[in-house]
Amino acid sequence: MVRLGLIGKTNTGKTTFFNAATLQSAEISTYPFTTKQPNFGVAHAITPCVDREFGVKCSPRSSPCIDDWRYLPLELIDLPGLIKGAWAGKGLGNQFLAVASQSDALLHVVDASGSVDEEGRLTEPGSGNPVADVFDIEEELVIWLMKVVERNEDRISKAVKSGKPLAEAIAEPLHGIRIYVAHVEQALKVTGLEGKDFENWSMNDDMKFAKALREVSKPTIIIANKVDLETSEKFYQELVEKFPDKIVVPCSSEAELILRRAEQKGLIKYKPGEEKFVITAGSALTDQQRWALEVINERVFGRYMRTGVQFAIDVTVFKLLRMNTVYPVYDVKTLTDRSGNVLPDAFLVPADATVRDLAERVHKELAKGLLYAIDARTGLRVPADHRLKDRDVIKIVSATAHG
Repeated sequence: MVRLGLIGKTNTGKTTFFNAATLQSAEISTYPFTTKQPNFGVAHAITPCVDREFGVKCSPRSSPCIDDWRYLPLELIDLPGLIKGAWAGKGLGNQFLAVASQSDALLHVVDASGSVDEEGRLTEPGSGNPVADVFDIEEELVIWLMKVVERNEDRISKAVKSGKPLAEAIAEPLHGIRIYVAHVEQALKVTGLEGKDFENWSMNDDMKFAKALREVSKPTIIIANKVDLETSEKFYQELVEKFPDKIVVPCSSEAELILRRAEQKGLIKYKPGEEKFVITAGSALTDQQRWALEVINERVFGRYMRTGVQFAIDVTVFKLLRMNTVYPVYDVKTLTDRSGNVLPDAFLVPADATVRDLAERVHKELAKGLLYAIDARTGLRVPADHRLKDRDVIKIVSATAHG
């Protein structure tokens, strides 16, 4: 399952974002380091389903289909807040970085209202520095990753001397933090270090490589949170200008959480990511509830079209990670599994995933006896190494059939 990590300083609204995306009730407070242990929950990436194209009605098992939109589950982790010096263990740094390393991508939550100081304490709105906060956290991640590589220098050198390619030698001790050969090869190429003797790398080389490796292995978007506060517009624009190579998403996690809780109670009609909500309760709303919804309409939807929570997740999954959605079926004519469920499953797979990769996701035994697959749209056979495309509907044919 795709795993996304929420990172950032304390009091930036990471846990509010987490609760809004997962509808859990992790503790929210204004004192630093409220989140002392990581919170794990299930959020969803949302994409148009293929049901309308094929003229069928889904009966999904693991990924709900609502109004022709497929909700694909992923794991979201709310990580303890970072402060300067986290790489050396300051605050909850070691715990934070250990869990962050297990994520496929990172969502960097920044207080765009400038209400958090350098140490993560709440301060007067507008007096904080969100741009500096981004640089601080980025520096912590790069230094931490550089130290991981440096701790394995002897092991890497020995592997290279034994004839192993440099990229493989570096990647081997980093597998546990979801860094693979392809990541290392890309970082070596970007930095021009692919032809330099590893034992002669300077500290500047180490830092340059760690920065490149961090970018390719843990892609990150910036979530400019608390855009509903008056001081946020200036800082949001600064974040966009200072980080032109990053996706910066304006966001109000609190607004999303209010809307989703109100929808749960039947007070409004709202789906995550939508650009509007409809009040259904009418007279059942209290004055305070009505005021809160009016503020959200004016300060969030009126200025930024959406709350940004679901948009941030979808952008991370489909644009940053370039994931595709594929639908394995047993019968290509009815698009069902053996039990008659229509389009029962939808999987998120990497852009370079093959039929064999999908077979392994569905069932290990299925992959062992894999023969070929059938494309439901064309009816044509495709080989095991065929690269899957977004929205493919595929029947996997195996000598050890399952499902």
